[in-house]
Amino acid sequence: MSLIALSSLQSDAQIRAAIAVCREITRTRAGNFYWGLRLTPEPRRSAMYAIYAWMREADDIVDGQVIGAQSDANSRANSDVSDIHAFRSATVDALAGRSLSDKPLWRALSAVAREYPLDANDFHLMIDGQIADLQPRRIADWNELRAYCCQVASTVGTVCVRVWGYEDPLALELAVDRGIAFQLTNVLRDVVEDVGLGRVYLPQEEFDRFGITPEDLCAWSKPAQCEQLMRAMIDRAREHFVRSRPLDAMIDPMCRPTLWALTEIYRELLERIARDPSQISRKRVSLPTLRKVMIALRARGMGRKS
Repeated sequence: MSLIALSSLQSDAQIRAAIAVCREITRTRAGNFYWGLRLTPEPRRSAMYAIYAWMREADDIVDGQVIGAQSDANSRANSDVSDIHAFRSATVDALAGRSLSDKPLWRALSAVAREYPLDANDFHLMIDGQIADLQPRRIADWNELRAYCCQVASTVGTVCVRVWGYEDPLALELAVDRGIAFQLTNVLRDVVEDVGLGRVYLPQEEFDRFGITPEDLCAWSKPAQCEQLMRAMIDRAREHFVRSRPLDAMIDPMCRPTLWALTEIYRELLERIARDPSQISRKRVSLPTLRKVMIALRARGMGRKS
């Protein structure tokens, strides 16, 4: 797939200003993703800032409404649907390159959509995943968890690949697996926080298999069974990292350092959990900032050699 230079992201003053807002959102909110995205060469880096800002906005709509749900579930029901539908409608206009909004997010996303072959279905699926999170939920089995991972993470992977550029269509399929690996890592890291919000993403069939409840896992009250469940899900995440390995060589060489850095951060996060699965009951596992910097520097060096 040939790449089209996003000259408007650099030459149009209004779009540059909109991208600057998106860049600041990414810098302050992206966490793990920021360290990888900043390695992306321009103008694709600016495109990724706009896409991340869109994802952050979607997350904030849902997270704010879920927090509100703790106090008054009935009064917020209509506004929840209204806010999400308004966001979806604005997204459709932006992806069609016809947004008339002066809001930086929509101005930036419209510019990106005019230049890159984004698939609106990816964005619709992400929104669907956010809507599903508006209510407490329990995942029944692996198939349901996989579908959820595809909605909220694999779609991110395919959007990134469309911006980074690829030749082999298999890259999009492998991006789905890489997204699942990332999201499974997130699920394992955030299990205590999610259960507190009424969201149990680990499959009920796994809890039944090991004879524990989500509350047991959060309290690590049955250590042997809790560790068995965690090991089973860690292995599942590892399988998807391995399965998607060919993706690294399929995207545009200039963007491979970005993908490598993002993958390395999440892979190391998973292995950090694997060294002591019980720690998820005590803290939110993360990589030290210095380690992220070292990964980014190594990725930058790889880019210079390519």
